[in-house]
Amino acid sequence: MRSLRPKMGALSRLAVVAGLAAVLAGCSGSSSGSVVTAGTGTIRVSLTDPPSCAFPHGPFDHVYVTIRSVQAHTNGTASDNSSGWQELAPQLNSTPMQIDLFAAGPNACLLATLGSNAALPAGNYQQIRLLLVPNDGGGGPLPATNQCAGHGFNCAVLHDGSIHELLLSSQANTGLKIPPGQIVGGPISVESEEEVDLNIDFNACASIIQQGDGEYRLKPVLTAGQVGTNDTSISGQVVDAATQQPIVGGTVLVALEQEDATGVDVILQQAAADSSGGFRFCPLPPGMTFDVVAVAVDGAGVAYNATVAAGVPSGTDLGTVPLNAEAGPPSGPATLQGFVTATTGSSAAAIDASVFALQTISLGGVTRPVTIPAQSGSTPNISVESDATCPAGAPANANCAEYALVEPASNPRVGIFSAGTIFYSPPSPGDVLYSVRADAHVPLSGGVSTCTPSSKTTTLDSSGDPLKADPSATVTVAELDFSGCS
Repeated sequence: MRSLRPKMGALSRLAVVAGLAAVLAGCSGSSSGSVVTAGTGTIRVSLTDPPSCAFPHGPFDHVYVTIRSVQAHTNGTASDNSSGWQELAPQLNSTPMQIDLFAAGPNACLLATLGSNAALPAGNYQQIRLLLVPNDGGGGPLPATNQCAGHGFNCAVLHDGSIHELLLSSQANTGLKIPPGQIVGGPISVESEEEVDLNIDFNACASIIQQGDGEYRLKPVLTAGQVGTNDTSISGQVVDAATQQPIVGGTVLVALEQEDATGVDVILQQAAADSSGGFRFCPLPPGMTFDVVAVAVDGAGVAYNATVAAGVPSGTDLGTVPLNAEAGPPSGPATLQGFVTATTGSSAAAIDASVFALQTISLGGVTRPVTIPAQSGSTPNISVESDATCPAGAPANANCAEYALVEPASNPRVGIFSAGTIFYSPPSPGDVLYSVRADAHVPLSGGVSTCTPSSKTTTLDSSGDPLKADPSATVTVAELDFSGCS
C-alpha cells in the first residue's frame, strides 16, 4: 500500500495528515470489541513507502528503520501492556530487519516482506504495532548489518551524506501504533485455515520532524490494510492538459485520499510521479474507492492547477490525468505561511503539528474540502517547542512555530469516475480560496493527539479576510492557536 495518510509532499499531510487515528475513523470498522474465533489462520505482512520526499524532491537519500516485531490485537482499545498481542512475523524476533524506506523505485509495489505467522488465532484484528530496535541496541538481537554507522539503528541519510539518528523516545519499546482508525477498510479479518495479506504503509515523509536543534525525530504516520493478491492498484499518467505530454522537470506529486469522519478528504498515500508522469498506488484493499489528487510545478517554475479524480475504484488505470498550467506572468505557485501556537492555558506547551491546505470541490452538487498536496519548499510538519519566534499578538505563555505550504494559485479541475470513464471539468474562474488545518500531537508519542480541540482550521488570512492565493505571492494565514495542551 503506498503511503496510506499522507504522504504529503515534501515533509508533508503529504500529508497531512498526522493524527490519522481520528481522521480515518469514518473508514474503519468496530474499534473496541475483542473478537476471536476458533482455529488458526496465516497472515503475511508486507511493507511499502513511496519516497515522495527523496532527493531531488526533498533532502533525503535514505531513511532506515530496524523492525524487531510486528504485532496485532483483536481489541481496539488494548493497551501497551495488555495480554493478547499476537506476533505476525515471529522471524523478526531473532533476526530484526533494517529497511531503507526509500529503497523502492518509482511505481514499485512492495518494499519488503516482513514475514508471516502460520498459527495466528482466527479473529478480527483491530490494532497493529511495529516495534523497532532501540538506537542503543536494547540488549536484544541486532540486524546483521547497520547502515546508520554509529548513529543508532534508525536514521536518516541526507543528500549531503550526513547521517542523523532518528530520535524514538519510548516508541521502540511500546511500538509504533496503527490504531483502528488507521486500518483502511476496517479490522483485519483472519478466518480459520485462511491466508490473509496485510500491508503496512510507513509514511516516512510525513513521519520525520526536524527539531530546532537540527536533530530529527520520528513522529510515525502508518496505515495498514488487508490487500488482495490480484492487482488492486490505482495508476495513471499526469500530463499537461494543452499538450497531452508529460510535465518536464520540476515535481509532479500525486496523492491518494479518502473522506475522514469530519467530511474532509485526507491523504492516505502520496508519491512523486516518474519522468513520464506515471504513478501507481499499490497494493490497495479491494472493493474500495479513493480520490486521486495531482499537482505539479515544471522545471521553469510554472505551476499547474490541482486535478481531482473522485470515486476511483481500486484496480483502475485512470489513463491520462490532465493538469492546466497557470496563466502568467507571474505563474508560480502561492505560499501559505503562518504560525501555530500552543499553550496549556497557564504555561507554554510543546507539540508536534501537521499542517495542510484544503480547497473545496463540488461532487454532484455536494461540496467537500480536499487536501492539496504541499510541494517542494513546504514545511508542513513542525515542532512547536519554543517562544523565540512568536509573532506580535501571539497568546501569552505560548510556544510558536512557523510553517509554509507551497500550493497552486488556481482552482482545481475535477472529474468523477463513473461507469469506467471520467470527464474532467475545467478549473473554475474567480478567487482561489483555501483553508488551512493543523493537527496537534504529543511530541515523541507515536501520534497521540493533544490540545482541546486537537485539530483547528482557518479560512482567513492574518487581516481577517478570506484566505486567497495569488500566483508567486506569499499570503500570511491567520494564526492557529492551540490551548489545553498537555
